[in-house]
Amino acid sequence: MMASSSSSSNPRNKKHDVFLSFSGEDTRDNFTSHLYSALCQKGIETFIDDQLNQGDEISQSLLDTIEASSISIIIFSEKYASSGWCLDELSKILDCRKVYAQIAIPVFYRVDPSHVRKQIGSFGVSFSELEEKFPERMQRWRSALTEAANLSGFDSLVIRNESELIKKVVNDILEKLPKVVPCDSKNELVGVESRVEEIESLLGAAPLLGIWGIGGIGKTTIARVIFNRISRNFEGSCFLENVREESQKPGGLASLQQKLLSEVLKDVNVIPHIDLNFRRLSRRKVLIVLDDVTCFNQIESLVGSLDRLLPESRILITTRNKQVIRNCHVNQIYEMKGFGDDHALELFNRHAFRQNLVDVDYKELSDKVINYAQGVPLALKILGCYLFERKREVWENAIKKLKNFLHQNILDVLKISYDGLDNDEKNIFLDVACFFKGEDVYLAKKFLEASGFYPEIGISILVDKSLIAINPYNKITMHDLLQELGREIVRQESTNPGNRTRLWHHEDIYEVLAYNRGTEAIEGMCLDMSKVKEIHLNSDTFTKMRKLRFLKFYSSIHKGENKCKVSNFQSPVFAEIRYLHWHGYPLKSLPSNIDPEKLVLLEMPRSNIEELWSGNQHYGKLKRKIIAACNTITKSPNPSLIPHLNKLVSLKLSGCKSLKSLPAEMFHLEFLKELDLLGCSKLKRLPEMSSAVNIEEVILNGTAIEELPSSIDCISGLSILDVQNCKKLKSLPSNLCKLTCLRALILNGCSKLQRLPDELGNLEALGYLHAEGTGIREVPSSIVRLNNVRKLDFKGTKGLSLPMTLSLSGALRGLWCLDLTDCGITELPENLGMLSSLINLYLDKNNFERIPESIIQLSTLLYFRLSHCERLQSLPELPCSLLELDAHHCTALESLSGLFLRDEPYRPCIDLSDNYKMDQNVTRGILQDALQKFKHMATERWKRVEEKVCLWLSLVSSSFNLFIKC
Repeated sequence: MMASSSSSSNPRNKKHDVFLSFSGEDTRDNFTSHLYSALCQKGIETFIDDQLNQGDEISQSLLDTIEASSISIIIFSEKYASSGWCLDELSKILDCRKVYAQIAIPVFYRVDPSHVRKQIGSFGVSFSELEEKFPERMQRWRSALTEAANLSGFDSLVIRNESELIKKVVNDILEKLPKVVPCDSKNELVGVESRVEEIESLLGAAPLLGIWGIGGIGKTTIARVIFNRISRNFEGSCFLENVREESQKPGGLASLQQKLLSEVLKDVNVIPHIDLNFRRLSRRKVLIVLDDVTCFNQIESLVGSLDRLLPESRILITTRNKQVIRNCHVNQIYEMKGFGDDHALELFNRHAFRQNLVDVDYKELSDKVINYAQGVPLALKILGCYLFERKREVWENAIKKLKNFLHQNILDVLKISYDGLDNDEKNIFLDVACFFKGEDVYLAKKFLEASGFYPEIGISILVDKSLIAINPYNKITMHDLLQELGREIVRQESTNPGNRTRLWHHEDIYEVLAYNRGTEAIEGMCLDMSKVKEIHLNSDTFTKMRKLRFLKFYSSIHKGENKCKVSNFQSPVFAEIRYLHWHGYPLKSLPSNIDPEKLVLLEMPRSNIEELWSGNQHYGKLKRKIIAACNTITKSPNPSLIPHLNKLVSLKLSGCKSLKSLPAEMFHLEFLKELDLLGCSKLKRLPEMSSAVNIEEVILNGTAIEELPSSIDCISGLSILDVQNCKKLKSLPSNLCKLTCLRALILNGCSKLQRLPDELGNLEALGYLHAEGTGIREVPSSIVRLNNVRKLDFKGTKGLSLPMTLSLSGALRGLWCLDLTDCGITELPENLGMLSSLINLYLDKNNFERIPESIIQLSTLLYFRLSHCERLQSLPELPCSLLELDAHHCTALESLSGLFLRDEPYRPCIDLSDNYKMDQNVTRGILQDALQKFKHMATERWKRVEEKVCLWLSLVSSSFNLFIKC
């Protein structure tokens, strides 16, 4: 019987929020009926016994109903104690309170609580009349009345206004219910609780909140949970689901408005489009959820002016289009994102295995599905149901299929957003899905603009509709399922790949190229040549593809080879091309009829082109970049080409080993931001840069440059200067120190560079100075002013001397890493401890005899390396923060002052091997002492944990005992 009762009291099996216990004789037609009506208006599921109490024995069904309720309201009236039926109800209620922690709330209606408690007065007289009939029950009833009267409740003699009394009772119920009736999300839904709490917090301060995200991400589910949780706190509420779909039906908006007004105003006879209704709406505290809204007009039609609503009212809108929420002047927009792996796996398991845990035999396959779904709840549910109770080999085949074909049910949901785009926006979406995911947004916009589209507004709309996103690095990102949506739309254009607008799959492209099946339909082609065998192209392969805008033949493996072989092209080819990338392009010149006025990008890495451009043809507006990493290029860019590069942003000529000079006009390009001359080993000088004010990055790695132009200070925005392995570079101009935006200076391998500019400390933005393996002999004292520098690397710079004092307060305060390995240093600055942020200190292979005692002040130092410091004789006390100390092969080391460990139970790595002069007993003693300290700290830590656990168990035990006693 107890098991049955326990089961029925399970929160998931609760049938009623509230049970009303009352005497029908004196309250049924007045107070009780009014309270029941008020509870129902708030959406509180309330049980009231409509049958007149007959007989003295309470029915089992009524006892079960009490058990299946979350809260019981006991309405004590003058006649309540005259009914054995009511008193049996009361006893059962108090039993449920003890056993199941059910809430019981007494309401003293026109009766003194002390009369109920002591069974005196007219209430006591009514009760005493039962003595003769039920002598064996009287003591139990007497105890129940006393206990109930001592509970916190409401007294009509204190709150005399009956409507006010009812209002207070209802509000109290609304406050208590969420604590005893758990939200379904805790038991049935996955991963919603933290999101619901966050949105509720936002709703507390914002009268209007938008939930925005892609289809299937869970917007409606979250909105429904929130609505169910808080709707009782409002005078009226309505959840309008599928606004987009319903509004498309004839009379759809009018029907939705009728539903909204009738539910919120609780008036089934309400007439839409009457201004009176909106005035009535504006006078009530309401909660309205508008689900799947696609335009602002829908909101205006349904609720009128948002400004009219009371400040206490709340409107929640779910949409795929961010602009809809902006049009409402909403400051708070909650972006719904996909699940993390844990919640994704739990949701998938519930549908694939009907349990929370994954079947061990299917773990690897489940992980593949989780990775495919990318946290989208709809996809996880659909795929889980799709694979439920299927054999392993079916799973394997289904997952293989998913790589090429989007599940139809997922496609149908995601495609709704695509269908709402105009033709221009659809083309932009398809180009991104097929070619530009992960690419620079600036490049994509230039390509799309050259293709005749309007990318500024188009990409903005795609972002607002959650179809794409722009990350902090200005790269276009897109959910994998949305990318697959775009590609599936293209696949559905034709069963024949040659008749589709865009090709990206290597098998489809191989079929089209190898068998010359291209048609005029093809606008773009992106082939990873590492995935196909060699293709011998006909000279007329591309002549049929008259609309080809995008061609990318690349290799995803390092130093991959060109697989697309061709001896010549028949004209016309590439007349409409905007984007041309061909790794290892086999011909010595570009096709003659490429229209340079249309060309946006030209990339020919590791190709056989012998010059950037031939003849005196017009060169066009190369809007993005030229990459010509061509080992055989022999000519500098023709000066007559330069005026036509007026939109050039990035110039990459890496690997042009025969390139000897650049025309001065190259640095007159207004928009040039990146200059990459890596590996141009015959380039000895750069022209003056007085006009190149926008350049941010200059890479001269491996050139034969001997000096930098003195005008380099005119490049005020320069952020990265890379001159590593410039073996002939002898000096840096002093004007370099005027570059206040310079963040990285890379000098590694400049073996003839013997000094740094004296005013190096003026580079206030410098974060990284790499001078490994240079000929520098002295570090300028101004280096201490580099307060933003994170890493200084002088590794292998022989004979280096350091400033002997860090004189400035807070000198190098941002320095994390100092690498002075193998520099032949004989003395370290005494106030080394002033480097307050230092984490890594590498001093291996140097010639100093001692470490300054101030090192103990380096409270953040984690890694300290001193190996092969063969003149080092002693170590001072070291900071307790150390995780690693490497002092092996310090052959002159004789003494240690002790090893200090972190106040954490982590065992540090200490290497004192091959230190021949150290007394091994001393070493062993130091290490044992350190180990003892470690054990002591670990023991103390465990004791503290143990104490906390014991305290927790004690509290739990006390609470449990108290619960049993009650």
